[in-house]
Amino acid sequence: MAFERPWHKSYVPGVPYEIEIERVTMAEVLTRNTKRFPDVTTLQFMGKKISYKELEALVNRFARALIDLGVKKGDMVAMLLPNLPQMVIADYAGYRIGAVTVMNNPLYTERELEYQLNDSDSIVLITLDLLLPRALSLKKKTKIKTIITCHINDYLPFPKKQLYPIVKKKMYRKVEPQEDVYEFMDLIGKYPDDPVENAAGWDDLGALVYTGGTTGVSKGVMLTHSNLSSNVQQFRAWFHNLKDGEDSLLFIYPIFHTAGHLCQDFCIWMGLTNILIPRPEPETLIEMIKKFRPTYVGGVPTIYVGLLNNKKFLNMDLSFIKGFFSGAAPLPLEIIQRLEQLAGSTILEIYGLTETTPVATATPWGGKIKAGTVGLPVPNTDLKIVDITENKELPPGESGEIYIKGPQVTKGYYKKPEETKLAIDEDGWLHTGDIGFLDEDGYLSVVDRTKDVIIAGGYNIYPNEIDEILYEHPKILEACTIGVPDEYRGETVKAYIVVKPGQSLTEQEVIQHCKERLGAYKVPKNIEFTDSLPKSAVGKILRREVKELDKKKREEA
Repeated sequence: MAFERPWHKSYVPGVPYEIEIERVTMAEVLTRNTKRFPDVTTLQFMGKKISYKELEALVNRFARALIDLGVKKGDMVAMLLPNLPQMVIADYAGYRIGAVTVMNNPLYTERELEYQLNDSDSIVLITLDLLLPRALSLKKKTKIKTIITCHINDYLPFPKKQLYPIVKKKMYRKVEPQEDVYEFMDLIGKYPDDPVENAAGWDDLGALVYTGGTTGVSKGVMLTHSNLSSNVQQFRAWFHNLKDGEDSLLFIYPIFHTAGHLCQDFCIWMGLTNILIPRPEPETLIEMIKKFRPTYVGGVPTIYVGLLNNKKFLNMDLSFIKGFFSGAAPLPLEIIQRLEQLAGSTILEIYGLTETTPVATATPWGGKIKAGTVGLPVPNTDLKIVDITENKELPPGESGEIYIKGPQVTKGYYKKPEETKLAIDEDGWLHTGDIGFLDEDGYLSVVDRTKDVIIAGGYNIYPNEIDEILYEHPKILEACTIGVPDEYRGETVKAYIVVKPGQSLTEQEVIQHCKERLGAYKVPKNIEFTDSLPKSAVGKILRREVKELDKKKREEA
């Protein structure tokens, strides 16, 4: 019997329930598309264009450099970079020689990086010149043998490249010659661009991406070449009417995050132009959108909140944008409506985890959009809702833990077999730790994390639901709801709120707004106004950190 599930009836005509996954690694895809689109721009970096033909040559050069530095198949090569061309070049060079690229957040503290580098067994670190002092310190505490440094201006166009060290002195560090420290551009210039044979097997480990640590100690998620390529192919099937080699994408996700990793690989698979931005601030984003006119834009909700509160963005002609993508956190309904009114474009919500490489569900492209949902499971993906206490599958409309199965599901956590067993059962189902429900048409709504559920007076309260209501208030810029200890109810609801610039808001106004839209037991009992909220590298508000800050305040009080 063919794979068929209730959500398939909601698929857009032309999107298959299942696709035949082509066993081709992403490094092989780059070579293939170099022949199809040799002169098409693959990377657009602050005005510098790199074609598919040029990228293929750069990847071969850097692959030879890594081999000459002693990197073998299966070795761990750590990346500590923002979205620069060097990141893509190094990533694909690692793919090509069968090394494992280990993604790290440049904003992490030395302590956090020390843990990840040791945990991953990384032997090479590719980093930014500004981070070299930290890299040298880490080299003494980890297995890192070789450091390769990159400058932000390495791939800037003339004359920006030449002027950068003068104009941006604080953003440029000259690297003095020293043992086991190399400059990226020196290595690129040293080796020929002759083809390097692909050494990676389909089931070999391709990347190690660390979870954001939002639920505890960061874990290295093992993504095979099969995971990486399969998820791109699943996502490609979703866009049945898109044409290869024609569009450009401005994805505001760092490549060290799985969302950014997918965007990088999706562009390569389709022969598209990837517009890279190393630091996604609203003013820079607006400038890039205006200058390069991307056909698709992707980012987390906080990025869109920032743009929609910028007058320049509100006054722009955005008719060239065919679609917006959002993921990593729920997109408030108000933001969806404002984007639609402003640009007249489709807004796709995407749901997944680092462990699903990352896409598991998406709003159907060209299909019915249901506000408050994250769409339907993509082809070759199975999904079920399971009761968290009785471990039984639940019918549509009932909330439980989301389980996912498919070719995009990780093989597990690096060097953590017990954690892997807890997350992935014997039948291959990933236990996501997210609470959600399916409606009668198969659309998924993500209610919350199992660990974020507030239990007050016996009621289960989902913070995301309250956040959604708070975002509807015209004076609220950002919000984060948490549970705090309460002698009578066990827990009670507290909301942290960032007010829009130039606006004033009282606690009573917020409570009244919620009373009109929520059941009495869900209404926040405490309101705290703050200038900012802690966020992850992709701009996702970190509820766990808000909880920790609140706990610290209570202890001090």
